[in-house]
Amino acid sequence: MVYSNLPCLNIVPKRFNIAVMLFMACLMSYMMRVNLSINIIAMVENTDANSTEVLPDYGPRYNWSQSDQAMLLGAFFYGYMITSLPAGMLAENFGGKAVAGYSCLLAGVLTALTPLAASWDKWAVWAIRFGIGFLTGVVYPCCHNLVSKWAPPDEKGKFVASLMGGTFGTVITWPISGVIIENMGWDWAFYMVGIFVAIVCAAWFIVVDDSPAQHTTISISEREYIEKSLGETVSNKKRYPPYKSLLVSMPFWSLLFLHYGSMWGLFFLITATPKFLSEVLGFNLSSAGFLSSLPHLARLICAFGFGAVADWIRRKNWLTVTKMRKVFCLPSHVIPGLFLVVLAFFGKDPYVCVAIMTISLAFNGAATASNLQNSQDLAPNYAGTLYGIINCVGTTPGIFSPMIVAAFTKENNTIEQWHYIFLIGAAAYILPAIVFWIFGSGKIQKWNELDTSSSKEEIINTKL
Repeated sequence: MVYSNLPCLNIVPKRFNIAVMLFMACLMSYMMRVNLSINIIAMVENTDANSTEVLPDYGPRYNWSQSDQAMLLGAFFYGYMITSLPAGMLAENFGGKAVAGYSCLLAGVLTALTPLAASWDKWAVWAIRFGIGFLTGVVYPCCHNLVSKWAPPDEKGKFVASLMGGTFGTVITWPISGVIIENMGWDWAFYMVGIFVAIVCAAWFIVVDDSPAQHTTISISEREYIEKSLGETVSNKKRYPPYKSLLVSMPFWSLLFLHYGSMWGLFFLITATPKFLSEVLGFNLSSAGFLSSLPHLARLICAFGFGAVADWIRRKNWLTVTKMRKVFCLPSHVIPGLFLVVLAFFGKDPYVCVAIMTISLAFNGAATASNLQNSQDLAPNYAGTLYGIINCVGTTPGIFSPMIVAAFTKENNTIEQWHYIFLIGAAAYILPAIVFWIFGSGKIQKWNELDTSSSKEEIINTKL
């Protein structure tokens, strides 16, 4: 982030430190989310009755069918959905620092206990994964709550891009897990994540505070700059979210649909890519882990680029916020969907498949300027609540996509069956973008404030 033209006394602004810790919080939450996607390959016996292949000895193997594996991969998202919904309200009333920090710490403990659960029964693993999802479901709504308190309007693109730490978590977890599994066994792929989470949580509690006003070492000039830039769009008062207004808000419903489409593409690649590369395209575990991470690395890099461009456009006032959000739907949703169509019809060569998936998810990095930032536009006071709701619904692809993959590959797990899976993903990307073009908005909604007097409305309108 660039702050050289801002009146801050600190060499490194405190809000930069907050952004780094938001990145790390999302990173560790995704490490706990995605590690089973590759670890499970080393944990299961060969489900193909006709195969005579001798599987490597990476530790105990379990007789879990394709349906069992889909159930275990989906368990995280059942728990995640439950806490995503109230997480924003919890952060707005109890503080994003404590809610996210303690939840991640407990989830790290459960991650380290996964090998023990596997030795008992698959349902014990299901319970562990459900618990990890339940605990980490609060992370992103809490982070959005902190962004609403710490990010000046013309820096929100870069702040929201910092939430791509989750993407980087995927990037490093899969290849590192592959190496750990091949050299130390799959149980250590869980232990290492648990240790890392404990270290990051310690740093989180030291560095993060819920707002500039509560930060003990922030300079007066930086605190005043942040608070002045946010004006009266953000309040520190505790209040009950305006659920009734949300139910009749078309901008909110179009955001929910847009976010759902983005999450479908993302969660599909998270849960299915290692399996596709290993079992269909024939890569070994370490190669599958590395290649599976490439699309997510591309998404991470492009996310910061698109976020910076969106901030620049906003500073220049070249587009209204509404028009900008709709324009960025083209790279964040439509282009990734079209690449999945290309993959469905022309993805026969293994390396071509990896290249197409990488380009598709790279463009989805523009989500930092479309669905990932729109909750901040509509209601800064309730950004955590809004994101919690859309993330709750947006989590369901993590449950459905493994089921769809299992259904299509039950009899034969070949490229022909994946053809239809990719087309479903393409439709899930493109249709929500069309809905958002019609009904979406980037304006602060009246229900952002309880007091809707004319003076408040004047303040809000001047900020548009």
